[in-house]
Amino acid sequence: MTTQTQAPPRPVRIASALAFVQGLGGIALAGALVIRVIGGATPAGPILGAAGVLVLWFGGALLATVLLFRGHHGARTPVIVTQLLLLGCAWYAYGPSEQQLLGSLGGIYCVVVLVLLFTNEGRKWAMGFDDESEVDKAD
Repeated sequence: MTTQTQAPPRPVRIASALAFVQGLGGIALAGALVIRVIGGATPAGPILGAAGVLVLWFGGALLATVLLFRGHHGARTPVIVTQLLLLGCAWYAYGPSEQQLLGSLGGIYCVVVLVLLFTNEGRKWAMGFDDESEVDKAD
């Protein structure tokens, strides 16, 4: 039995592409941590542990963005959760870490992805509605 997935609307595809770039950035950060350990960073265990967590998290995020771009509804939730977690990271960068520029840019990036995922088109697609009559019944 094969199921056909409806192609996601343009805002969802754009959000997926933006989240894919974030995933690549997370993998690059993990690589930078490993290079730091190779270069002689003293607490190698915690740094490699953090790199491993980043690879798992952003590897899953990359998979979710590819699936979302291809039209799988279930991949929307991991992308949303990743954005919410990264929004918290952006807040931390803005406030306690005193990196206002990086925190602001990261926060804006996450909010843009979330807004694109929650547009009317994206919401209708996520709920599986094909036409306006079904949306009117649900509202």
